[in-house]
Amino acid sequence: MARADVLLVSLGGTAGLREADAELAGALRRAGATVAEARAKPVREWRTLALIELAWALSARRAAAEAIAAHAPRAILYSSTTAALLAPAAGAIRFDAPAAGNRPGRHGIWQRPVERRRLAAAPLLVPWSDGGLAEAPLPHADAVVVPVPVAPSGPPAPDRDIAAIAYGANPEKKGLGHVLAAWRVARREDETLVVAGLAGRDEAGVRFSGMLPRAEYRALLRRARAFVCAPRREDYGIAQLEALADGCALVTTPGPGPYAALPLARALDPRLVSADLAHAVRAALDDPAQGYAERAAAALAPWRPATVDHLVAERLLPRLLG
Repeated sequence: MARADVLLVSLGGTAGLREADAELAGALRRAGATVAEARAKPVREWRTLALIELAWALSARRAAAEAIAAHAPRAILYSSTTAALLAPAAGAIRFDAPAAGNRPGRHGIWQRPVERRRLAAAPLLVPWSDGGLAEAPLPHADAVVVPVPVAPSGPPAPDRDIAAIAYGANPEKKGLGHVLAAWRVARREDETLVVAGLAGRDEAGVRFSGMLPRAEYRALLRRARAFVCAPRREDYGIAQLEALADGCALVTTPGPGPYAALPLARALDPRLVSADLAHAVRAALDDPAQGYAERAAAALAPWRPATVDHLVAERLLPRLLG
């Protein structure tokens, strides 16, 4: 078997992580690299995050060891700090947010100190955002920030017939309860909030779509006037960036964390970033800011696939291969 240029070691624990890793592998291949991929096998859901991530780290270690033996890669890129915690060999580390930021207290009791050593010893860090890098403990390796690419999924619908949409997967972390409470206050008789990614009991003005194929979900975004969220913490916010790309107004609470879409939302229309979510919803639906979608498209330039491809080819791959 020919030697790989890059081995990408992925947890693949969520659809979002799998899609992000597939995008990165594709960009590396378009840059001319041969890429081998190793994915950790799914693990059982233990009672605590510390145990769950220990199981995932062990699974990633096994997958990486097998792939290293098979492909003898010139460089290794671990996708997520969890994948790198028990790594069998040194490699670059890609992450949306470090355990130092999103695993406080007992949730990161063993991950944080191990992560600190891994981030300091890695040959390169590849965070998704500047905000994610800012949360990484010092000292740490040099970094190349490589965002997950975002693009419109198609032309907007002729009529945006859905008042608002929310993404309900991981409802506690995403603050779905806050969104629903605000919507019950804010909605008018003929307006509907569609909650995608989660099954639930429909109510007046609220429809749960359940899990949808990706194309169907993005089609809903193209029909929606606003995307509403209230994250308790946001490590990146790919759903919000996709909503902006598909022309939705982003209505959000100012959640903590790297939250890449938050500064964009503030710049596009600061009225829509508020702890008073009901008031922000009405501002988005009753008095939309002029040229919002066009300005959002321009602000998303750093996330365009061609821009990310150029970054991978010109900065990331040369750093990985030395």
